[in-house]
Amino acid sequence: MKAIQLVTSQPAVVLAKAEVAKPSPGKGEILVRVHAAGVTPTELIWYPTSYTKDGQPRLRAIPGHEFSGVVAELGEGVQGFAGGDEVYGMNDWFADGATAEYCVTQPASIARKPGRLSHAEAAAVPIGALTAWQGLLDRAKVQAGEHVLIHGGAGAVGVFAIQLARLHGGRVTATASGKNAAFVTQLGAEKVIDYATMPFEDVVREVDVVFDAVGGETLEKSWSVLKPDGRMVTIAADAEGTTDERVKAAFFIVEPNQKQLAEIADMLDAGKLRVFVDAEVPLAEAPAAYERKVQRRLGYGKVVVVVS
Repeated sequence: MKAIQLVTSQPAVVLAKAEVAKPSPGKGEILVRVHAAGVTPTELIWYPTSYTKDGQPRLRAIPGHEFSGVVAELGEGVQGFAGGDEVYGMNDWFADGATAEYCVTQPASIARKPGRLSHAEAAAVPIGALTAWQGLLDRAKVQAGEHVLIHGGAGAVGVFAIQLARLHGGRVTATASGKNAAFVTQLGAEKVIDYATMPFEDVVREVDVVFDAVGGETLEKSWSVLKPDGRMVTIAADAEGTTDERVKAAFFIVEPNQKQLAEIADMLDAGKLRVFVDAEVPLAEAPAAYERKVQRRLGYGKVVVVVS
């Protein structure tokens, strides 16, 4: 099958087109014919991309761990899905991803594709929506009336975080670029702070929850705007190896979840949630997408590789 592989990570990350063996599903696994895969550029520097679960160097990884496609083959013992089912979801970070014609996943990591969405739109959902859900609802347990500060409001995760916070009664302040202020307001933010012109810490106080998708100095300054009993959640890659106990407690990595994916699909089909595809590129242009070198259509949302 055709695929995109990480051929080297030192001194720079390089992706290249490749012909590789089509995978076969093992016991309890599902083979998916990929129609589209979401692009998360930072994935190329994550630990599972370059190492196996037991810490050995991992070579020629296929990136892209969120996708939409069709069930091509069922492994032994799989129930609840059938060949030809349209599905969307994720697969294991240490497995080969979906920037390829086929990928292998677990039944618990996928759900039926939202019927109203194209495959490209559906592929832009899983990581962003699940991250927002697990960060805001599972970890921070946002309550109606609480003030939520969302950093990176126009990003692939931020667009879902704003919508979910509002759907659960939160009052949202978001940081974003000035050009995306109107869009972020339309998503439900009551206040939008242009991070390039206005220090958020000068205008925000007594926040119940901070949802950070930026990291670095933004994360560090966010502690000062929390209430004494406020909750911090961060997904910033630079927080993964921290020794700061506060950051360790705040950091998390999204996990596949079939039940949540099914609920998210229902919300998308009902029009309660919206997804935004910033650009669609063919498989051959996936390396450029990971290098952030493709022309963006919107300036917010997700870039998607259309495989089939």
